[in-house]
Amino acid sequence: MAEGTSLSEGGYENANDKLVGTWKLVSASTTTSTGDRSETPYGLNPVGFLTYTAEGRITAMISHSGRKALLSGGGSLEEQAEAFKTFFGYAGRYTVSGDKVTHHVEISSIQNYVGRDLVRHVKFQGDRVTLVTPPTPVDGKTQIFELIWERLRVGS
Repeated sequence: MAEGTSLSEGGYENANDKLVGTWKLVSASTTTSTGDRSETPYGLNPVGFLTYTAEGRITAMISHSGRKALLSGGGSLEEQAEAFKTFFGYAGRYTVSGDKVTHHVEISSIQNYVGRDLVRHVKFQGDRVTLVTPPTPVDGKTQIFELIWERLRVGS
């Protein structure tokens, strides 16, 4: 992980102030417990937005690259399944403690996440923030996800 400042460092009055704003996904990668690394867990050019509000709310959305439009009428069951499989979103509240932010999920495209707390290690570098998950079981493998986000300027 790149060197940078943590949530508890820097000239911010409140650690939440560092996170407040809207962030656009720059890159995503995964590393398995055996050291295998993927630079494309969401495809070659995924799109994602992450918004933290001063009131303590979070919204997160990630769309895999290469998604296809559904046929009129909502598409076939297979198309709908693929659309579900390639888009992830959730919202809720967040809290900050030390170098970690916890997303308290209230609504999610994956119902199993509702009521769960998703903990992320946070590191800042300039206008970018890196969020790293704890080891997480995915498709039979334990993986760590690292997502780099860039702050969007107001009005963009």
